[in-house]
Amino acid sequence: MQPNEITLAVDEANDSTTVDHVFTRYEEYLNRSVYIDEDHTVASKNTMGFYRTFPKVNGNFRGVSKAAIKFSRDISVDGVDSETTLVAPIIIELGVSLPVGVTSADMLKARQTMIAALDYDAIMDPLMEQLMV
Repeated sequence: MQPNEITLAVDEANDSTTVDHVFTRYEEYLNRSVYIDEDHTVASKNTMGFYRTFPKVNGNFRGVSKAAIKFSRDISVDGVDSETTLVAPIIIELGVSLPVGVTSADMLKARQTMIAALDYDAIMDPLMEQLMV
């Protein structure tokens, strides 16, 4: 089980200055748990979820375990008419599929590669702002 409180040092501006975000366990379900950030409210969500799927053996293959993390934060955006403000979530999801038996070193290398991609502004900004693939 994950700890009841998770503090993430977030480099919000990608300039090596971190801000602590404290997430507290909020709900537990079978195979998932949800945490809330300190500014979460009923009207304005700010959540982090953890999800898991256990592997299923198929013949001689031991299967694939799956893990996912999802961040969801409500923000205000302009409506089509520019006079209306709407609340909609920013959702960031990361899913991982790992064959049973993978080494810790291989998992670390894969995770660090994803972190490097997510932290590479020259790639991520065009992808997220202009949907450039």
